[in-house]
Amino acid sequence: MAHLTVTDRKQDQQLERLLKTQKDVWRVFRVMSEFVEGFDTLSKLGNCVTIFGSARVKPGTPYYRLAKQVAKEFGKAGYGVISGGGPGIMEASNRGAREAAAPSIGVNIDLPFEQQPNPYIDPDKLITFKHFFVRKVMFIKYAQGFIVLPGGFGTLDEFFEAVTLIQTMKIHPFPVVLVGREYWKGLLDWINATVLPEGMISKKDLTIFSLTDDPREAVDIVKRFYKKEKHGPNF
Repeated sequence: MAHLTVTDRKQDQQLERLLKTQKDVWRVFRVMSEFVEGFDTLSKLGNCVTIFGSARVKPGTPYYRLAKQVAKEFGKAGYGVISGGGPGIMEASNRGAREAAAPSIGVNIDLPFEQQPNPYIDPDKLITFKHFFVRKVMFIKYAQGFIVLPGGFGTLDEFFEAVTLIQTMKIHPFPVVLVGREYWKGLLDWINATVLPEGMISKKDLTIFSLTDDPREAVDIVKRFYKKEKHGPNF
């Protein structure tokens, strides 16, 4: 078998780089198609809030019931409900929206362990994304409020990204409400006892979000905000 020459190796390397570039180009088109589908579906909705929380919460448990009640209150107040589309608090949120006869939207994500969309999403309002970052853009752009119930890393990521975007003025401010005082107490104690005294944030930054246990108060927080501001996309 003949040995590859230096020229042959260079040509192989160039071909390999070309193939990788082509894969990246096609990936850009796939990402674009997700943005187009998301914008096309969600831009047609009226005023909505996004409710975040753990997928691991079981039906009938206190946090599940709380999420369902929060969604019902927002539905009765004239808001549609956007969830991450999966089980747990996401399911409870869509279930509460349906019980209030409000738009029930699911912004699902394709995961290796196959997160299935919950059955309480309106059939014409379900979108499944492959890319987390596209999905997060949809949450941020079209929600008139973030209602954050107990959750894990994903919920924390969504909460802190919203707060960061508002803090840095990359988006128009909108209400961010933590629901569940006992659950969030440790995090907020650490922020107040460590992050704030170390000068990593300012006192003003703590006004970006609110805290409550009461579903109706969560609705009131959002409604008070929009007495002074117009509803609409956040960027």
